[in-house]
Amino acid sequence: MTYGPTGGKRLRILVADDHTVMRAGVVALLADEPTIEIVGEAEDGRAAVGLVERLEPDVVLMDLRMPVLDGTRATAEIVAGPTRTRVLILTTYETDAEIERAVEAGAIGYLLKDATREQLVDAVHSASRGETVLAPRVAARLVARMRRPAPVTLTRREVDVLGAVADGLSNVEIGRRLVIAEATVKTHLLRVFAKLDVGDRTHAVVRALELGLLEGTRGRADGSG
Repeated sequence: MTYGPTGGKRLRILVADDHTVMRAGVVALLADEPTIEIVGEAEDGRAAVGLVERLEPDVVLMDLRMPVLDGTRATAEIVAGPTRTRVLILTTYETDAEIERAVEAGAIGYLLKDATREQLVDAVHSASRGETVLAPRVAARLVARMRRPAPVTLTRREVDVLGAVADGLSNVEIGRRLVIAEATVKTHLLRVFAKLDVGDRTHAVVRALELGLLEGTRGRADGSG
């Protein structure tokens, strides 16, 4: 066990990146930090998993796209393993899919390689304490994705019922067209109102047309469903 200048335990860090120059750059960036000790380097995800099992570092700085075993799958194996090692993604990629896969795999944080030395050091310490670390751009993408409204979907029968409403039919007439009971028509309409967040038939049709949910349904009549 090694200690920093104030007597506190130095964080043991493993750097995993298949690009030799990039990996060396990260190591050099942290080499002079008295609270951090680089205990190993890995050139692919499989090597990273093996070194974690042998060295049990506090934090792995993990690249995403690597040969043999990519960073996401390596993260999942490390998190599922017996060590208490935290995985902090350090990558150039910031697509929604990459971020989601890393988070789902169990990464404690997601940084981009344009992070400053101070940001990287702070992130490593935060990750070691189990705190979530996100690059500002990554955090913004996640927030935007969470705020994005979920797509509205209607069942085929709900579309049939609403299409009949758009044709001007009453509940009784809709029941006859679709060969279902009037009470069933009302049930379908209540579900449609809830999904579309409206309170009446007219607004339901308008909203469904805006969302493109009624295209090609006008006048369709069948007894399925």
